[in-house]
Amino acid sequence: MRGTLIVNHALGGEKYREQTLLYTDAAKKRGISLQVATNAEVCPANSDFVLFLDKDVLLAKSLEQDGLRVFNSAYSIALCDDKALTYLALRKSGIALPETLIVPMTFFKTDWNDNPFVLRAAEILGFPMVVKEACGSFGWQVWLVHDKEELVAQLNACSPKRVVLQKYIASSHGRDIRINVVGGRAVACMYRYSDTDFRANISAGGNMKPYAPTDSQTALAIKACEVLGLDFGGVDLLFDEHDEPILCEVNSNAHIKNILDCTGVNVADAILEHICAEVAKA
Repeated sequence: MRGTLIVNHALGGEKYREQTLLYTDAAKKRGISLQVATNAEVCPANSDFVLFLDKDVLLAKSLEQDGLRVFNSAYSIALCDDKALTYLALRKSGIALPETLIVPMTFFKTDWNDNPFVLRAAEILGFPMVVKEACGSFGWQVWLVHDKEELVAQLNACSPKRVVLQKYIASSHGRDIRINVVGGRAVACMYRYSDTDFRANISAGGNMKPYAPTDSQTALAIKACEVLGLDFGGVDLLFDEHDEPILCEVNSNAHIKNILDCTGVNVADAILEHICAEVAKA
């Protein structure tokens, strides 16, 4: 079996090389020839599948149109890469979500002072409030604002990018869990926590330890991946006041090195096993 692993040409560094090696080693153990290519290079047409560890949705769609089986699909990557689309895809699913407002689109950089949406958001969500750029990674484009002035300043700083606002879940301040789901089952989980930040992301300075998810946490993570059409995904869950799960976000190409270091589980093994089974069925 031959496959191509697509990564982003602009993203280098040791952690990306380590992740690539995890996948190529997992493929080698299964007798799969897995060629690595970037989104700036040509994907071999004789590939039996494409493992797409990038967010270049248009390239993923183009490869699908050329008849290649892409994991995850372009559709699912697009839904996960945009938090507004993720919310819209899940809001009627019965999955617990933080109360969310999508900031109105603007064509140009906008001054949000005296904008009626700001007052409406303050009334509905209250303060503190979470502000997120719709397209962001590693928790870097996420802020906690404490009043109307901070909200206006952050919207002005983000403008004209797409932004979502969410109710702050105080019971989950500085803590969440990441569950990696592959082929409809949870394969690894870690608890992330921070003593200095409301975000628990490891890339934002958080810590991690192994965690055994509850049945309700596992069921929510699996359902979210199912609704979003994911073959595999990293699902981040918050804790409500009774420690029941609330979906934070879903990652279509979650990095797997941290959860390997934390739990000893190499998610790449499960992903390659799943891909082999899916390709064989086809």
